[in-house]
Amino acid sequence: MAEKFDHLEEHLEKFVENIRQLGIIVSDFQPSSQAGLHQKLNFIVTGLQDIDKCRQQLHDITVPLEVFEYIDQGRNPQLYTKECLERALAKNEQVKGKIDTMKKFKSLLIQELSKVFPEDMAKYRSIRGEDHPPS
Repeated sequence: MAEKFDHLEEHLEKFVENIRQLGIIVSDFQPSSQAGLHQKLNFIVTGLQDIDKCRQQLHDITVPLEVFEYIDQGRNPQLYTKECLERALAKNEQVKGKIDTMKKFKSLLIQELSKVFPEDMAKYRSIRGEDHPPS
């Protein structure tokens, strides 16, 4: 998988370099540099074709739109992954707390129900396969 990205990255780097060189040629254009301009334009067309060929290999890759928003805002896209993990960890802790609270509630409910309805709770525990009442 990484080879696909390496191949695309290589083509993108060449393309960016050709664009940079084209900018230099155009900014200081002389009639004598016409041949160099045509050559650079051909390199750019070829580069776009190479990038398009890479697209076919990466058609199954999806990138969340938020990553592009990070890039547009000038932020590092790796921060998106970090923040997603932090949100997932926070949510995990929140859910874990709710689960622990529900377990405590269940235990207290069973204790109180056992005091009020001992026969019914004994049947419940036998159905559930619990031998002893929770303490």
